[in-house]
Amino acid sequence: MRIYKGLVLAAGIALICACSGNYEKRHITKNLARPNVVYAGMRSSSYGIRPFPGPGQWQSAADSMVSWFPGSQPCAVWIVGTMHRPDSCFLQFPDNGVSCTNTAFDTTDRHEPYLDWFDSCGVKVFLQVEPGSADVITLMDAVMRQYGHHQCVVGFGVDVEWFRESECKGWGVPVTDRQAEQWESHLKHYNDRYRLFLKHWDRKWMPETYRGDIIFITDSQILKNFRAMHKEFTLYWADYFKPNMVGFQIGYGSDRKWWGTLDVPPRDIGVATANSIEQQCCVFWVDFTLREVFPHIN
Repeated sequence: MRIYKGLVLAAGIALICACSGNYEKRHITKNLARPNVVYAGMRSSSYGIRPFPGPGQWQSAADSMVSWFPGSQPCAVWIVGTMHRPDSCFLQFPDNGVSCTNTAFDTTDRHEPYLDWFDSCGVKVFLQVEPGSADVITLMDAVMRQYGHHQCVVGFGVDVEWFRESECKGWGVPVTDRQAEQWESHLKHYNDRYRLFLKHWDRKWMPETYRGDIIFITDSQILKNFRAMHKEFTLYWADYFKPNMVGFQIGYGSDRKWWGTLDVPPRDIGVATANSIEQQCCVFWVDFTLREVFPHIN
């Protein structure tokens, strides 16, 4: 009886593995994605990759990404304001005489040379902040005054995980419809082509009903396997926000156990996801593991 049960258990495990493998085979293709990927590139932060790559290396990574997504534009989620505990935002450029509550400024500008480079080579940029308890519109004004003259800038982003994070540790506070509408309206006063993005892994942290022209980005991680990732990105996230553009921030070290087995992780994840949703999207590989998948970046 023990032998029989052992055989049944082994057969069950084999069946599960086979089904998992078949799922990946059905969704991973070496063909290119459908032309619904608008932006492809990477996330950049001051703390995510060291030493910090030069402008040309970021361009190289972005160019590699767009090679798998026909018609996409090279792009970066470029973090210019980081969470500074307990509840402030640290903007990585001088204050230029401006005073903002719950906001600290750097003594030098860390980003101007990179944005100059991106202007010249065609890489697009979303300027992102981790706001803490700082007023988002005030942060937007400071960032746009500093960098709004750059042709590479296509929008502004808020990582909601860090929005009033001191009130809800590790999660941030959900964005209301009113806040989302105000933020988007204010941004479009600078340029009506600018897009606002909001980022979190839990869709309940996004505005309940207001959609506007917002891009909704998920940075979900610690996913069990490729199948879990694919279903979460497509069914839980993209289907919920359609027809709005959605984004996927991928490549976290916590998921290396399964994406590390893929032939070309950025391509395989991005193409499988883009080909399974109806609306436009964007795909960004995170800086934490950038050198693992783009070894030419030194």
